[in-house]
Amino acid sequence: MRTFLPFPIAILLTLLQQAVSCSETPVFVEKGQDVRLDVPGYMTVKENLKRLNRFMWMFNTSDNVVIYVHEIVSQVTIKYQGRAEFIEGNFSLLLKNLNEGDSGCYTAVVSADRNKEVAKYQISVQERVEPPVLRVDSVSFNAICNVTVTCRGQSTSVTSSCNSSTCSQVGGESRGAETSTVPLLSVYVAGGSIICNRSNQVSWANDTKEIETICLSISERDEADHNYAVTVRIQSPVIIIIFVVCALIRW
Repeated sequence: MRTFLPFPIAILLTLLQQAVSCSETPVFVEKGQDVRLDVPGYMTVKENLKRLNRFMWMFNTSDNVVIYVHEIVSQVTIKYQGRAEFIEGNFSLLLKNLNEGDSGCYTAVVSADRNKEVAKYQISVQERVEPPVLRVDSVSFNAICNVTVTCRGQSTSVTSSCNSSTCSQVGGESRGAETSTVPLLSVYVAGGSIICNRSNQVSWANDTKEIETICLSISERDEADHNYAVTVRIQSPVIIIIFVVCALIRW
């Protein structure tokens, strides 16, 4: 036997389905910061809340963060008092001073004869990345100056070969993906510098080295070595002649 919803509720649930996408929306938040979660199509919910009766924000489908009963009560639950704020005007949820334990799925639910999700967010709380370290491994000249560098993060590294216009990865561990929770390591050339950049979805930091300075210092060192070698080669015969002359005089 089929069960039919009361006509007003059936219309309302249809409107909510059309107005709101219930897919999980990824949101990345820096540790210690606040974030506000909105309810798309909240006017539809608000206009029909008398029939829906109750609205809730839930964490991981088990913890109630906010319970709102129309014209009766609006309450942030004890566990979240001081950490969350409910905005009745548009049903938004403000989460404060987030830490890693607050990562998870937050769902806004309205209730009639059954629960209906009207917003859903996947929160990922991340720490600010530590600055990376860029190290010069070697320098070579073959028409142009080529610099091999290693960009190192806390637990990953990338080795790249760079010239004045581009870098290409030649070794090291795989770099993190943009959508990953693992920080991304990248090495590139910009503004005459080799840039080692480490980033996640909430922060970034870098270390840089000027290509011209690296190549010029190596070039000057090689030139100094060459001049020293030439000087030694010129001075050696002179020293031998002087030694022979002195020996003859004594004889």
